[in-house]
Amino acid sequence: MQGFDYHAGYPARRTPVMAGNVVATSQPLAAQAGLRMLLAGGNAVDAALAAAITLVVVEPTGNGLGSDAFAIVWDGEELHGLNASGRAPRKWSPERFAALGAIPKRGWESVTVPGAVSGWQALSERFGALPFADLFAPAIAYAEDGFPVSPAIGTRWGRDGEMLAGEPGFAAHFLPGGKAPAPGEGYRSRALARSLRLIAETRGEAFYRGELATRIADFARQNGAALDEEDLAAHSCDWCGTLSQSFGDVALHEIPPNGQGIAALIALGILEALRGGAGGRAVDLAAMDPDGAEALHLQIEAMKLALADAERHVSDPAAMRLSAEELLDPAYLRERAALIDPDHARIAEAGAPRAGGTVYVAAADAAGMMVSLIQSNFAGFGSGVVVPDTGISLQNRGWGFTLAPGHVNEVAGGRRPFHTIIPGFVTRAGKPAMTFGVMGGPMQAQGHLQMVLRTEVWGQNPQTAADAPRWRFESGRRVAIEQGFPPAVVEALAAMGHDISLRAPEEDFGFGGAQLIHRLEAGYVAGSDYRKDGQAVGF
Repeated sequence: MQGFDYHAGYPARRTPVMAGNVVATSQPLAAQAGLRMLLAGGNAVDAALAAAITLVVVEPTGNGLGSDAFAIVWDGEELHGLNASGRAPRKWSPERFAALGAIPKRGWESVTVPGAVSGWQALSERFGALPFADLFAPAIAYAEDGFPVSPAIGTRWGRDGEMLAGEPGFAAHFLPGGKAPAPGEGYRSRALARSLRLIAETRGEAFYRGELATRIADFARQNGAALDEEDLAAHSCDWCGTLSQSFGDVALHEIPPNGQGIAALIALGILEALRGGAGGRAVDLAAMDPDGAEALHLQIEAMKLALADAERHVSDPAAMRLSAEELLDPAYLRERAALIDPDHARIAEAGAPRAGGTVYVAAADAAGMMVSLIQSNFAGFGSGVVVPDTGISLQNRGWGFTLAPGHVNEVAGGRRPFHTIIPGFVTRAGKPAMTFGVMGGPMQAQGHLQMVLRTEVWGQNPQTAADAPRWRFESGRRVAIEQGFPPAVVEALAAMGHDISLRAPEEDFGFGGAQLIHRLEAGYVAGSDYRKDGQAVGF
């Protein structure tokens, strides 16, 4: 078991939560919905699902019924990975978008088949202890009776609402009275409550092959979109297992592509190669100051290389020319590690291993089950499209494709796009250690690396790790740094050649939101990010 320091840390914001049963997520009502399932005799999967379903109602800025989802489950004996991401409408092709010059970020031409509902059903059927319909009760009540909008969510709702007001169906659903609800104001959607009931009663069938599927497809046709009943009915989620990368006796587990989780694994593998002497000297990361320039520089440089590889090589596995195993080959990772200059920032390019607005839930129960679940509409409110009289807001995952001819992630009908959302899980010496995630688009793989090192290498407890300031590589040598790092560290990074942009967390949603639950001998310790509205709760 990892020993944590509960005294040293950053300016106090939240206290770690310790209990035998725990839920941590980004909105308090959703966290408590999960806790209600545990108190009713459910397990960690029931808790995670109830929280995720409730987040559709209470945090619509990051997810909706039109989301995708991924999950990792420790069932008490082994890990399971679920890919519940959707595919492009079968009529999509590069030619469809050629006149536009790019895949649109918003509107119907960014909408892929939503996968989250299928993921809820699959997780419940395989692991749940409570009836599927019971998991929807809190969400339905909040949708029908209303709830007060929480601060961070209300702020983002107001920011995005005006921009998306012209998208089909958006204003009627999300701008009651012509404006976004402010923090503390009430919001309800009886149309969304009805859709949730239909999904609960039919175990998701209504969404893919019933009334809701018909409504989605009819609205698509009205707007000239390609998505239809056949695309929805053909959808299925996949039990895909996990990929892992070790750092000493710790292993980080991620969902395989089409997600970006492999970037976190590549970066960790590069750091492990440095630890083993790649590049000519062994690097003792554990002996470094976690907030010092030397440790930050090595992480940033490893992540640059990893993200370059992910952008070049990762897509729907059926289209990838390199396997995940090749990208994680130790010999290749040593080659990549040798490119890191310990004193100077570099611009990273992809290598060649062979010739040629998101929400997250962590839950854990007293029986030892641990769940890592993430779902998202991608950009804030996704496509901006809301199907009338249903409350179904649709994701814009199509924006994750490229039109670059011959690229592995080139848009194609029936193909899954490159995905940003990733759940994380850590084992230590083969035993479950931590379920965690960091919301926030391209920040997610970077956040995973930072959370693993802070908790497993530097011994920071989950709340301290969540409170710590973060860095985010952007492009070239440009790195965004949160306020909170010592000025001398920021100056040292700049002297190494990093182009530093210093930002306050409240000015930038892009540093993500972490939720972490770590196993203890007597239960669990959890942390919830102050950058979000959420909390960790337990009993």
